[in-house]
Amino acid sequence: MLVHPQFDPIALQFGPVAVHWYGITYLVAFGLFLWLANLRVKQPWYAAAGWTRRDVEDLLFFGVLGVVIGGRLGYVLFYKPGYYAAHPLEILAVWKGGMAFHGGLLGVIAAMLLFAKLRGRSWLQVTDLIAPCVPTGLASGRIGNFINGELWGREAPASLPWAMVFPQSGQSFARHPSPLYQFALEGLALFVILWLYSRRERGLGQVSGLFLIGYGVFRFIAEFFREPDAFLGLLALGLSMGQWLCVPMVLLGIALWVRGARLAPKG
Repeated sequence: MLVHPQFDPIALQFGPVAVHWYGITYLVAFGLFLWLANLRVKQPWYAAAGWTRRDVEDLLFFGVLGVVIGGRLGYVLFYKPGYYAAHPLEILAVWKGGMAFHGGLLGVIAAMLLFAKLRGRSWLQVTDLIAPCVPTGLASGRIGNFINGELWGREAPASLPWAMVFPQSGQSFARHPSPLYQFALEGLALFVILWLYSRRERGLGQVSGLFLIGYGVFRFIAEFFREPDAFLGLLALGLSMGQWLCVPMVLLGIALWVRGARLAPKG
């Protein structure tokens, strides 16, 4: 049985300036997005449509705004609406934590809609472009969760070789290191699937649809090993909030993929 290493959350200290590991994981995520998206715009069908490196940089800017605003509002609305209704000013206190992936996804969708409208492009072409570039950022974020010793898993058999005690939980029994499971599934596995699938031109919306299906399925599976939020617990049918939010994702993904299949290039 392992014990979480209890990393110092501060990676580097320069006098009064502290650089946190979590901040570094965000920088890594942004850097990987720029690199991968620049490879994407060089693919013949995107190059022919006039996509450039400048577009990628602007997409990152819009995406960051969508993640931060949507992630925070998603946490407020999906997880603690009553609390924040009573303490509305704390919605702005993002330094205290509280971000939701599904809210961040909705924020990014809204940001890409705005980008597409401003640039006169198809929204689904935009989301198809960026979808394979997102999982590496998710993987980086899960590493940040693990370093911080947060979002720990449910109780695991002590005989499990990688079962781990998370002292931050206040309990001494072994748990699943669920951030690492999500790193492997939502991060690495989803990236490989999407990157290989998008190596040739697909029907409009198919890559986006596969992202929603893949993330929804992988997150749904990972939630069986992740400790549900204490203030929510398990909901109907013994599923977590994260699992219920994945259901519409998968359904929308299937609809987008089927629609795109009818528009797929021949040959």
